[in-house]
Amino acid sequence: MSKKSRLFMIIAVLALCFAFLWPSISWYVRTPKEDKVLALSSLENIKDYSTFKASSEVKKLVEAVKENPDAPVPEDCQWLIEQAKKNYKASGEKAPSVILLKDALNSFESKPELASFIEGVYRKKILKIKSFYRNSVKLGLDLSGGMNVIVKADLDAVVAKQDGAVDAAVLKSEAMAQAIETLTSRIDRFGLSSPTIRQQGEDRIYIELPGSAEADQINSIIQGRGILNFRLVDRAATDSFNMYYYTNERESVFDARGNLIDPSIIPDDCDVFGYYETDEYGLDQRIGYLVVKKEIALDGKHIKSADVASEELTGRPTVVFSLDSEGTDIFGKFSAAHVGQELCIVSDNKIKSNAVLQSAILDGQVRITGNFGQREALNLRKVLQTAWLDVPLSVESQQVIGASLGEQAIRQGLWAVAAGLVSIMLFMLVWYHGSGINACISQVLNLYIMFSILSAFNLTITLPTVAGMILTIGMATDANVIIFERIKEERRLGKDRVSSIAIGFDNAKWAIMDSNITTFIAAMFMAQFGSGAVQGFAVSLAIGVVSTVFTALVVSKLIFDFQTEVLKIKNISIGWGIK
Repeated sequence: MSKKSRLFMIIAVLALCFAFLWPSISWYVRTPKEDKVLALSSLENIKDYSTFKASSEVKKLVEAVKENPDAPVPEDCQWLIEQAKKNYKASGEKAPSVILLKDALNSFESKPELASFIEGVYRKKILKIKSFYRNSVKLGLDLSGGMNVIVKADLDAVVAKQDGAVDAAVLKSEAMAQAIETLTSRIDRFGLSSPTIRQQGEDRIYIELPGSAEADQINSIIQGRGILNFRLVDRAATDSFNMYYYTNERESVFDARGNLIDPSIIPDDCDVFGYYETDEYGLDQRIGYLVVKKEIALDGKHIKSADVASEELTGRPTVVFSLDSEGTDIFGKFSAAHVGQELCIVSDNKIKSNAVLQSAILDGQVRITGNFGQREALNLRKVLQTAWLDVPLSVESQQVIGASLGEQAIRQGLWAVAAGLVSIMLFMLVWYHGSGINACISQVLNLYIMFSILSAFNLTITLPTVAGMILTIGMATDANVIIFERIKEERRLGKDRVSSIAIGFDNAKWAIMDSNITTFIAAMFMAQFGSGAVQGFAVSLAIGVVSTVFTALVVSKLIFDFQTEVLKIKNISIGWGIK
């Protein structure tokens, strides 16, 4: 490979590594602490924050225009100018040459449209920070503190409930997917920060919860059952509530926990819930409120199965679910008595569907139709699955690691890496003089590449990972020692700088490759068949082997060539007794 090709390859690798490392840099260095706290909270909290900020921002901007009609757009709201230009262009009007605050506000058709836009600005900002966290290098529980839980799913109970009506393997697979999705939703809803949830084996779920969490709270969340039921909508009370809601600020209707400040605005036998649809980001988007009866028309436990079908004439998607014998009897009597009235599906105090009972349903086969697409139909099926695929879960093991222990482990790990790196650098500079600088540069780039790969694959740094890094530092030095000793041998034979370097690298290359390939194979076996600490160490070691070979054989060689051809250095400073 030519020197120019090697240079371009190194630049490309370093640039790619920087792109991989950028989320970690953005999260750990560029993100303020208060934004981190918000980004790690639940999606519900992020939505509430965005809505509250939008409402406050609209009020502040409107008051600013009232106080000074010629007020400019505030520095922290410059995004309003860009949106105002788009609004003027969309309406066919010419935008003012200098857009003042009143011009920006007037470009929106209404206050709700302005609030919706501002809410989107805050929401995108926080979700972007959340994406930085998801794609960054994370600290394991042994470093950050927290809790890990192994949950056992009773899949046999799910199969037995279906009485052999469906394929057991398919049912178990669907049940596990549903259990993981349900757990993710529950943990996120309770505001527990950024959990790691994945399937382990056939019937177990592994959960990592960084930070502090109470064991009793976690157990209640994991073993709790989803709440799904059907209730009648009180249309008159809904219209009355919505009129009251839209003539008042949200802050004067609901408190911070979402409870009505004045319960008398709805009938005593009713509750008010948000009506939600899933948006393109996978978030539950509230599109309004419905007042529903407290009395439950049908409990979700009576649902046996749910699926998506298509209408024969229009081809539009519909959701079909079947009831057990008790549910068929209950729903048949109820639907016959309430034909023409609205019935909604309530899941964990959120309304997920609302439809009119067209006729009495006596056979237990319920079909939900409406003006919705395939994605909405699949989302509704998932909601119904929380009832008929409600998997019994039990906590099999639970381990809590204190945050103070994690902080101590971080300090010790950083000291170990720093001490190992500095000690080896000093040794290389003392023993190999000027050529030791090449080794030092290679070591720094080695760690840089390792962290980048960890970030690229969203891997977690644990104490065994740190041990693998420290071992990698030693192995990288070993590769440089082999190269330098080969070069010294050639110099002792009287060869010039160019020949000594070329032959030295050629003679050392296969010795380095052989040793690192065998280490890489061993690391792969440990990563494949090991678990926990062994696996973390093995992955770190495997990444270190790859980066070591690259920095020793490519980067170090290019540095020698640069010194020879650009700096015109004739001799080699490579240790004692070598002239």
